[in-house]
Amino acid sequence: MTSKSPTVLVVDDEKPLRDFVRRNLEVRHFRVETASNGLEALAIFNTQPVDLVIMDIMMPHLDGLETTRRIRQTSLVPIIILTALGEEADKVRAFDMGADDYLTKPFGTGELLGRVKAVLRRARWTETATVNERVVRGDIIADLERHEITVRGKLLSLTPTEFNLLVYMMQNAGKALSHRSILQNVWGPEYGEEAEYLRVYMGKLRQKIEEDPLKPAYLFTERGIGYRFKG
Repeated sequence: MTSKSPTVLVVDDEKPLRDFVRRNLEVRHFRVETASNGLEALAIFNTQPVDLVIMDIMMPHLDGLETTRRIRQTSLVPIIILTALGEEADKVRAFDMGADDYLTKPFGTGELLGRVKAVLRRARWTETATVNERVVRGDIIADLERHEITVRGKLLSLTPTEFNLLVYMMQNAGKALSHRSILQNVWGPEYGEEAEYLRVYMGKLRQKIEEDPLKPAYLFTERGIGYRFKG
């Protein structure tokens, strides 16, 4: 954490849960704002700096998925979705709307803090950057100093997680990388079993870098193992 404590916006229609999250973050010197629904959350988000959003899905007036979609129209701020829904399809929907991570209710203090720290760590572009380094694979160029990736001369719009994932795959081109290896190197040591994260993010990257996402030329699935970037 920097000298300036990160500001976290906690959005949930259940006051006890909001208070639980707020207390556990404030005691660790985070600044915390709270909202009870998506409309309140957007009002706060649009009027003051926020470093992280922790948000429930099921809320009145404006649910968490639509709120996430609206935030993503203007911001790359990290978003953790809170959900009582354990189905993979619900998690995939959250990722498709732009969420960076999720916590399934009920969750403990340790899991909450671990995910908060991991998401904030990934959001720092400099985690991947090496000054003056460029990685070139075919017609894809990653400029790690400027945090830019171009494909066939076109500059991509990527979230920090998408950027870090694509750079990691490019740096390890030709290798069949396991799900666990990718998750722990890109998401962090707290991860390893969340294969659904990779399915969503690899799909997003294929849409952005492949001429035909259904017939990838760069990002390949290695069945039973993980993924491989063309060597």
